[in-house]
Amino acid sequence: KYLERSFYDTDMKAADAVLNAYRNGTLISEIQKAFSVGTMGIDRNRRFVPTRWSITAVDDIIGKDLLKTTKHNNTIDEFRIYELHALDNRWCILMMPCTWRFELIEAWYPNTTWNPSGRQIEMISDCEFFDGRTEYAPIGGCYYASRMAVNELLMKEKRTAGVVIFREAHPGYVMPVGVWNVRERVRESLTGNPFRFDNLESALQHIDSVMDIPRKTWLQHSAVLRDYMIQRRIDDYI
Repeated sequence: KYLERSFYDTDMKAADAVLNAYRNGTLISEIQKAFSVGTMGIDRNRRFVPTRWSITAVDDIIGKDLLKTTKHNNTIDEFRIYELHALDNRWCILMMPCTWRFELIEAWYPNTTWNPSGRQIEMISDCEFFDGRTEYAPIGGCYYASRMAVNELLMKEKRTAGVVIFREAHPGYVMPVGVWNVRERVRESLTGNPFRFDNLESALQHIDSVMDIPRKTWLQHSAVLRDYMIQRRIDDYI
């Protein structure tokens, strides 16, 4: 009914319609469909939108709204690792006890969807720190989908954290199944019990035991981890 309400309310902004539907339990997939066919927003601004754009727009709108709250919460108290293996993808989600920062690092093996004819693993990443991003993440819609999913958990726990998502796409992942796969796999991983650690070194050792790609390579592609390891914090002097 919330999607129907936004269809008839031609004075409601599209972002407000998205958030109203989401907060009242409407499935994100349904919101994205409604957004795509131009049933949201001020009447004169309504347009059909390519599905790919509508998916990312909805994930971004919801993620930014959650961040208005979560980034100001108290931090978690430990280092966490959430894991998932699905569709020949390996996921490790690292949460650190610090202020909000976020990074998605993807490693695409040869003979996979986005590296079909390569001879070596292709790695791409994007990140943001406390003040967020001002430009579209070149890594694409997966960035916004995973950021939104992470913030759903932080909202539920009333906490904030620094988050780095490690993804290995192995050769069995040959068909592009869409951004929804990233959102739902991150959501799924975050429903499990995490491994908990007292320090970053122990957490990274665990990632070494799960992922094929060595720590050195991940660190070379991670602005968030390099910053965390180099930047001095007040806690260091207590």
